[in-house]
Amino acid sequence: MVEACRTVYDPEIPVNIFDLGLIYTIDINDENVVRVLMSLTAPGCPVAGEMPGWVSEAITPIAGVQHVEVELVWDPPWGMDMMSDEARLELGFM
Repeated sequence: MVEACRTVYDPEIPVNIFDLGLIYTIDINDENVVRVLMSLTAPGCPVAGEMPGWVSEAITPIAGVQHVEVELVWDPPWGMDMMSDEARLELGFM
């Protein structure tokens, strides 16, 4: 699931959304339904309506996945401290 999320990029930032820290939770229940809680770098993000679909499209083809639900959440608000070291390095913050 994580690797699938790493194939999705914020079009304004050249780093995948997992390493940006935008994926908060990935849960898989007994029926292989995947529920993802994610955020965006800002509530006014121009791809806010599209990004959850991109995440769903990335995860759906994984063997065994029956259904994917992606929910945008704003609590806690995303912050730069949520980025991985790889993302910080890529963006020149390290």
